[in-house]
Amino acid sequence: MKSVILPGGETVPALGQGSWMMGERADRREAETAALRAGVECGMTLIDTAEMYGDGAAETLIGDALHDVRDTLFLVSKAYPQNTSRDRLTAACEASLGRLRTDRLDLYLLHWRGSVPLAETVEAMERLKTAGKIRHWGVSNLDTQDMAELAAAGGQGCATDQILYNLTRRGPEHDLLPWLDRHDIPVMAYSPVEQGRLLADPALTRIAGDIGATPAQVALAWVLQRPATIAIPKAASVAHVRENRAAADLVLSADDLAALDTAFPRPRSPQPLAML
Repeated sequence: MKSVILPGGETVPALGQGSWMMGERADRREAETAALRAGVECGMTLIDTAEMYGDGAAETLIGDALHDVRDTLFLVSKAYPQNTSRDRLTAACEASLGRLRTDRLDLYLLHWRGSVPLAETVEAMERLKTAGKIRHWGVSNLDTQDMAELAAAGGQGCATDQILYNLTRRGPEHDLLPWLDRHDIPVMAYSPVEQGRLLADPALTRIAGDIGATPAQVALAWVLQRPATIAIPKAASVAHVRENRAAADLVLSADDLAALDTAFPRPRSPQPLAML
């Protein structure tokens, strides 16, 4: 399994598991539990969730499904922006810890930017880190100017920026990704197959057929071929997990990458960071 080094030197898997829209239906719980456990068994031990997902339902699913293997995991959760003040972040974190059935988060993220000043969020995150409630902190959905403001606000401890990045969302390549590279901050790519919409794309289907892989595997391999990038696709079945895991071993040739660049060119000019 390819890995990514976080600021400070800790290594995490480059391919993890997302959980958006998981834990919300009782009739899917058994399959989702099996998928999460299968992913962990094949090395996808980075698990991403958020208090927003199903109002905590995804965190509860993960806690129930994986509490017995907690020490093998790298658990990531995210706080609503209104909860990232010095007065509210501790309570939000404690609630997530309770649902996840753990005593600490490996990484805690500001889900998107809100009205709480970034300096106050940095202070609150650092307090949680000092208290042992979280091991690392970072952000999500912050664009280049936001990241510059975060750094100016004392945010040198930021461990990642989780953003929407895939073959059809290449705008960050103009300015945000170079900024993160210069500051040695890894990228965490959510919706790397555009919530499944990429899978029916004719060009991707053709390229994947030429490679001998599935469209999902090619889309994931494209994200993973970029250095210091973590992908967190959601998979709600064991078969889907195994398909995703194979993408981590797929090496795209120069010709493959050129074909993908032609089919999915990056925008010609910088764009505001997109969100889902």
